[in-house]
Amino acid sequence: MRYVDNAASAPVTAEVRAAIAPFLTTGYGNPSSAHDLGRAAHAALDRARRVAAAVVGMRPADVVFTSGGTEANNLAVKGIALAARGRHIVTTPIEHSSVRGSVAYLERLHGARVTVVPVDRAGRVDPDDVTAALTDDTALVTVGLANNEIGTVQPAARIAAVCRAAGVPLHLDAVQAAGWLPLSSLGADAVSLAGHKIGAPQGTGLVAIRSRIPVEPLLHGGGQERGRRAGTESVAGAVGLATALAAAEAHREDNARRVRDLRDAFVRDVKARIPQVVLTGHPTERLPSIASFCVPGVNGEALLVELERDGVIASSGSACRAGSTDPSPVLLALGLTPDEARTAVRFSLAHDDTRPLGPVAEALAAAVGRLAV
Repeated sequence: MRYVDNAASAPVTAEVRAAIAPFLTTGYGNPSSAHDLGRAAHAALDRARRVAAAVVGMRPADVVFTSGGTEANNLAVKGIALAARGRHIVTTPIEHSSVRGSVAYLERLHGARVTVVPVDRAGRVDPDDVTAALTDDTALVTVGLANNEIGTVQPAARIAAVCRAAGVPLHLDAVQAAGWLPLSSLGADAVSLAGHKIGAPQGTGLVAIRSRIPVEPLLHGGGQERGRRAGTESVAGAVGLATALAAAEAHREDNARRVRDLRDAFVRDVKARIPQVVLTGHPTERLPSIASFCVPGVNGEALLVELERDGVIASSGSACRAGSTDPSPVLLALGLTPDEARTAVRFSLAHDDTRPLGPVAEALAAAVGRLAV
């Protein structure tokens, strides 16, 4: 089997398994407790917080551990918007469903006004459009640093400069970008991450929100995470996330270079074998790990079934949309028709991938050939 759906979830690394093992066995203290076990758990949580903060370029006090990327995005978008005086939000049409859903919630139940700035056919936002969208009432700009379906990377530093000049907080959903792109110098006020994209267990995540930004918590209770997220913290989850994040950052440049070469060779191979295939997303400003295609005349879901029969595990896009028959909002925003969007397939590599993808390209071409008959 060849697993090329790492953008949905990556395997837990051996390093992470070793790091979290003590907190699943003997280190079970509550980090809020005053006894020795509690103090040890609190110390481990603090270490994890410092590691994560260094990677995202913020202070340890800014880091809030969450149950994953969806909660992190919800806390950033809802928490910042609800605590702000303004009621205007700027976003894009290609955001993850957790961001789109949070914005829709604020619009529906809290009277927020929403401006959706367009993207071009490659999925890129023009920072000038962000500038034009801002008003005196804007509470938040929320943008995905790198898209989970097509891999397109946004001009985040330029968007951050626009927001900084206007005094508007910028939230970047960096769930897909961790381990591939530098995160410490983006200039954002809030950054969301998920552990299961980088070798930590599912159900782990964080959002780093600068302490000067007011945040309305979504969970109320014991005041953990400096009052921004109540509930006993998962020490094992935080340690696993920090371990994976540190390893991904330490090897980021080498991994990105190696995986980009594998991805580019795969794209060339696929185009040579299937001349009608269309690469979606930006041709160069994209994550090293993602190759996403539309195959005219071939249903993407049927194609995935054929690939799995041949031992190749891929996807048609976001795992959070699995089971939906509706075309991807991301692909529609690029200008594709619904029928074209339904031909999508995505291949996503792991940070430690080293094997060429020639057999995957061969399997893809064979599957297309069978379905096109």
